[in-house]
Amino acid sequence: MLHPGYSTRRIAMELKAAGVIHSEEAFILWRYIHRGRSLKAGEYLFDKPANIIDIQKRLRRGDVYLHTVVIPEGYTMFDIAGAIQEAGLGSAEDFLKVAQSDTALIADIDPAARSLEGYLFPETYEFSRMMSTHDLAAAMVKQFRAVAAQLGLLEQLTMISEGTRPAPSLHEIVTMASIVEKETSLPEERPEVASVYYNRLNKRIALDADPSIIYAELLAGMYQGALHHADMSFASPYNTYRNAGLPPGPIANPGKSALEAAMHPAQTDYFYFVADAQGHHRFARTMEEHNKNVTAYRKAMRGH
Repeated sequence: MLHPGYSTRRIAMELKAAGVIHSEEAFILWRYIHRGRSLKAGEYLFDKPANIIDIQKRLRRGDVYLHTVVIPEGYTMFDIAGAIQEAGLGSAEDFLKVAQSDTALIADIDPAARSLEGYLFPETYEFSRMMSTHDLAAAMVKQFRAVAAQLGLLEQLTMISEGTRPAPSLHEIVTMASIVEKETSLPEERPEVASVYYNRLNKRIALDADPSIIYAELLAGMYQGALHHADMSFASPYNTYRNAGLPPGPIANPGKSALEAAMHPAQTDYFYFVADAQGHHRFARTMEEHNKNVTAYRKAMRGH
């Protein structure tokens, strides 16, 4: 790792200590004779000793070593913070501080945002260790903006549900997409899942989304890894069992498919859905239908 402000002699010492060069003096002399572009700070990977010419070319280009960080769809800012720490790019605590406070990054598109949750776009990133945690978050937000622009999400949104309710704001779309993302990993089901929640919103029925309770407990630092019946009454504005309407903000970071589903939900009269034993969901129009689906699911699970 070559830090900003290192002198040529310090760089030569670091390279010699790492076994990349044989002679500090030769490196310094070559640099003195061939003055030009400055040598870039950063983390470099040399898998074997190299000649001085090649090394100086790499240092001038800033050909730094990049760490791959995979952010899956549906990761929360807590999950992302853990992935950043695991990649050696900073502490989870430092990343969370940025994610929870640096809303200036999205103030122009979502002035109501309480954090960067929902806007840290799921993607495979290549990051260098010279990047700050702010830089990492900014890169994820930049990717969100690129995808949102591609989907037309940053433009004036059209009416949803054939004009039965005003066009939702970007904040509402991303919040809805985050719930859809957490409810199903199957892209083909997402428009139907979105339709259930929009139908519930239109009828002012509580969303009853389990992932919202998990997120409420994550924010409070109280999630135990599983939900129990008592958790349904957990006091939080993010608990969609206790509070009608959408939660105050996104509960995860949705991918492109979930954003599309929130923008263009299926036109259905479904109000309920439950998992089946094959990893899909069964949708229902009435509580009676839903109860039958729940019974069938429990029976199938007992059979397993």
